[in-house]
Amino acid sequence: MKQEKYLLGMTLAEIAKEVELLELPKFTAKQIADWIYVKRVTEIDEMTNISVRNRDILKKKFEIGISLPIETQVSEDGTQKLLFKTNNGKLIESVLIPDDERLTLCISAQVGCKMNCDFCMTGKMGFQDNLSVNEILNQVYASPNSEALTNIVFMGMGEPLDNYENVMKSIEILSAEYGLAWSPRRITLSTIGVTPMLERFLEESGCHLAISLHSPISEQRQTIMPIEKKYPIEEIIELLKKYDWSKQRRLSFEYIMFDGVNDSLIYARELIKLLSGIYCRVNLIRFHAIPGSSLETASESAMIKFRDFLTSKGFICTIRTSRGEDISAACGMLSTEKQNESKKSAD
Repeated sequence: MKQEKYLLGMTLAEIAKEVELLELPKFTAKQIADWIYVKRVTEIDEMTNISVRNRDILKKKFEIGISLPIETQVSEDGTQKLLFKTNNGKLIESVLIPDDERLTLCISAQVGCKMNCDFCMTGKMGFQDNLSVNEILNQVYASPNSEALTNIVFMGMGEPLDNYENVMKSIEILSAEYGLAWSPRRITLSTIGVTPMLERFLEESGCHLAISLHSPISEQRQTIMPIEKKYPIEEIIELLKKYDWSKQRRLSFEYIMFDGVNDSLIYARELIKLLSGIYCRVNLIRFHAIPGSSLETASESAMIKFRDFLTSKGFICTIRTSRGEDISAACGMLSTEKQNESKKSAD
């Protein structure tokens, strides 16, 4: 995509402003938004209720901005890993996860990540760029079978709250009447807890929230998640306690279980203390080994024991089913592999 201006990623108000600058009829803005976000056209010439003359005017300044995946990997369980190239040539990943009547898309918010969590392949890449609204929404609109999507989760590459404005504008468009008109409850944002932005998110959004926890003990959490030093988990918990999570909006805690690190009942007891008084779900997650990390996944028996202990204390706790294991569906793996291939070719 050569042009700088993409219609995909603009709010209705932004489209209306551009329409006014081009001296087109005011109603053209709603027509454009409908063609992009509802009818999902990929070319301006497909907007047949806009005159040829006005389409030509639009084409001189804009293109829709849909860019298909450059590679797709399909797992035996039906999970699809999608590799996209950003507008400046960097690589990002999305994962499409079918599950009975649900079709969930896991999308990225950044190229790389600043947070440098020890267990995360994206963190090993370092931070490269924030995704634009166009690049975030392109993952949705260019994904296979996108019209059948039931849920979107911001659990891909990067920390969503570190790209706050673009992520929130994407959510605005997805839930707007002129957009997909989705309920915010169909969208989940996962964060390690960037406290100032988290507070804004809780006030400005109705989306579900998932907190990447991974250890209930601050000193240990710092060793695998350096951001703990800046935004301690205790402060995050105190903030979350100000909100009612017992109704439609859901709160969950993601807990990757590492062998000999956080998988004993000592940690289960500390987790209960930390989360006491908050209505939430705890998702226990198997760890998939990545280059550059000595961490290993906990045993199945340790995970079951941990889950059963939390359940016996009244917590909703599940062991998440691993998906796409044969295609390394954890975000960051494929894009890193492709980047390394490009470097070798250049050398």
